[in-house]
Amino acid sequence: MSTEPTQPSLTERRKAATQLDIARAAAALFAERGPDGTTAEDIAGRAGVALRTFYRYFRSKQDAVGPLLSGGAERWRALLEAAEPGDPLAGILERAVTEALRAPGADAAEQLGWTRGLLRAAAQDPALRAVWYRVNQDSEERLLPVLARLAGDGADPLEVRLAAAAATDAVRVALEAWAATDAPTAGPGSPADLAVRCLHHLMGGMRLFKP
Repeated sequence: MSTEPTQPSLTERRKAATQLDIARAAAALFAERGPDGTTAEDIAGRAGVALRTFYRYFRSKQDAVGPLLSGGAERWRALLEAAEPGDPLAGILERAVTEALRAPGADAAEQLGWTRGLLRAAAQDPALRAVWYRVNQDSEERLLPVLARLAGDGADPLEVRLAAAAATDAVRVALEAWAATDAPTAGPGSPADLAVRCLHHLMGGMRLFKP
């Protein structure tokens, strides 16, 4: 039986594109006016969609930035899904997080720029902070079966779950720490550099993380 991932339909791709347009409009307005100075109507107008379209996809103005905040996690998970079991999990995770968070092109750098701005805004906005935490919780749950496959049938389920939580928190803490500084998107102090350091600290004692 084929294990190839199902490709999204044209309708799904259009829906995702619209959601991303709305998310970018929301993030831009938050940067200009702050979340308190931005309304759902403002976001819909900036994105060029009807207000009813906005509410078809998002429950609140803060919720609208979810697609931007989850982009890095989706890239990371896709890289892990493409990995083959057998290699030490430490190396697989480190390579995937480095690739997902490095910014070799304009699109990746822009994504990190949005993330930095949103995390800074979240420090003063509990609703926006809740969206960030929800994105990370969802990422952890979706990462769990991926790590279970890579760890193999003999792995302790509790340790696999702990690994998924620790790996997710490593990336979350790294991005939050980076966003609070003016460090670059590559090199020392970058998201990839900090995330690898966090992985080593959080998962160093786990058997799954040992060669």
